[in-house]
Amino acid sequence: MAETVSIKDQVRILVQMQERDSKIYALLKEKEELPAEISRLQNIFEDKKTALKSLEEKEKALAVKRKEEELELASKEENIRKLNTQLLSLKTNKEYQAMLSQIGGLKTDCSVLEEEILKMMDGQDSLKAEAVGEKARLAEEENKFKEEKKKIDQRLKEIEWAINDLTAKRNQLIPSLDKHIFSSYERILKGRGGLALVKIKDYSCQGCYIAVTSQVVNEIKMQDKMIICESCARMLYLEEDL
Repeated sequence: MAETVSIKDQVRILVQMQERDSKIYALLKEKEELPAEISRLQNIFEDKKTALKSLEEKEKALAVKRKEEELELASKEENIRKLNTQLLSLKTNKEYQAMLSQIGGLKTDCSVLEEEILKMMDGQDSLKAEAVGEKARLAEEENKFKEEKKKIDQRLKEIEWAINDLTAKRNQLIPSLDKHIFSSYERILKGRGGLALVKIKDYSCQGCYIAVTSQVVNEIKMQDKMIICESCARMLYLEEDL
């Protein structure tokens, strides 16, 4: 049956097939890109988790350091108390002055430690406040990720359904096509990114936008064979002749 169909009828069928194939290729491209979008959102979410973990680890490290400083301060203060007690039992002025000097050094050390501990407390407060904000941002990003992933998963299902529907409809056209013409169409379709059949508009191929000659246009009008663009190797047709 296909062998008796005119070139004009063949082109009409190919136009329908190309419309469906263009939609299929567009859907396949979208289907391929959507997982990358999920990965992008996942990475943003993971970055927020990493940032929060880093803040929490800094706060913990600072708390450990502060505890060490507080223990050292307590130890020095205890030494000061002991030395103050010992002052009463000293017999010479030299020993007394030496111990006062030792006590003064410990008091200076305590002042430095107290200042460092206060800075650490401020640092902990700052890190805790930043962590609270980061947790809020993380929760927001997690909700956004889940919501977007749900939309993308739904879109993927819609795409799959649409591809199956369009594929079934394009397959209905195949029996009406000459097997050689269809074979050429399929080969060009795969080699030219889903666009095998293009129209001529204003003496220009709408596949590569290169000008075609009047002779090529006349050959298309004759409708005795399929005409191929010399530049992009796509099948050509004139919309007004269909």
